[in-house]
Amino acid sequence: MITIIPFIIITVLIIFSAAFIVKQQTATVIERFGKYISTRHAGLQFKIPFVDRIAARVSLKIQQLDVVVETKTKDDVFVHLKISVQYQIKRDKVYDAFYKLQNPHEQLTAYIFDLVRAEVPKMILDDVFEKKDDIAQAIQRELKEAMLSYGYDIVKALVTDIDPDANVKEAMNRINAAEREKVAAQHEGDAQRILIVELAKAEAESKRLQGKGIADQRREIARGLEESVDTLNSAGINPQEASALIVITQHYDTLQSIGADSSSNLILLPNNPMAASSMLNDMTASLLAANKINEATNKTKK
Repeated sequence: MITIIPFIIITVLIIFSAAFIVKQQTATVIERFGKYISTRHAGLQFKIPFVDRIAARVSLKIQQLDVVVETKTKDDVFVHLKISVQYQIKRDKVYDAFYKLQNPHEQLTAYIFDLVRAEVPKMILDDVFEKKDDIAQAIQRELKEAMLSYGYDIVKALVTDIDPDANVKEAMNRINAAEREKVAAQHEGDAQRILIVELAKAEAESKRLQGKGIADQRREIARGLEESVDTLNSAGINPQEASALIVITQHYDTLQSIGADSSSNLILLPNNPMAASSMLNDMTASLLAANKINEATNKTKK
């Protein structure tokens, strides 16, 4: 028993040193006396004890590298671009990924700086914002081609942030605000112009209707006067006396209308009955004089 126990212990130690477990989405690099032997993937694996060793455990998961690049645009504006690159080691390229690159992060960062500073200076600042997807696609395309020989696959490249200088952002905000104020002023001007046009149309329509009403009123007044004169003539009153009577009647009607309104400030001058008769005589004389002038003019033409 004494001789068996050490043998059992040694056997157990050998088994434990020979067996090892590789986790999911992980690859293990095995070396023998410093030389690459094989790559082992997920599951229970074995190696020669005290001869083979695990050189590295490499993750096959998608990883992300964030890089902030400062560069200048075509219109001489300095901007900071945050680039996020998602990458992973290809399952069949573990040897290249482990042995060919000393520091993959530095290699990726150098490529990203070079690509961004080659693309962005061709664009003005506005185009950088509008074409950020084009920049990301160019980075992904170039990185994928450059890193494939090293065993890395570029899954996605994103431009996650574009940050110009603070003074530039303030100027852009002022330009945007001024542009919006300009558009607002144009809309207000258009609305004011439409309002003025509509008010002018309404006023014109109102005056047209008002004129039509006045014309209709005068037509009815003339018709009423004509009927009044005919009625008085049929009663044996001559036209001049009938006209005088109508004028006097309208004179008193006007006075009555003015007196009925307590808040009226209208003054009628002159306001005696004789004034109406004088007004009638003056109108008659004016009409007779106008008729004589027309007759004389017609005779001259003939």
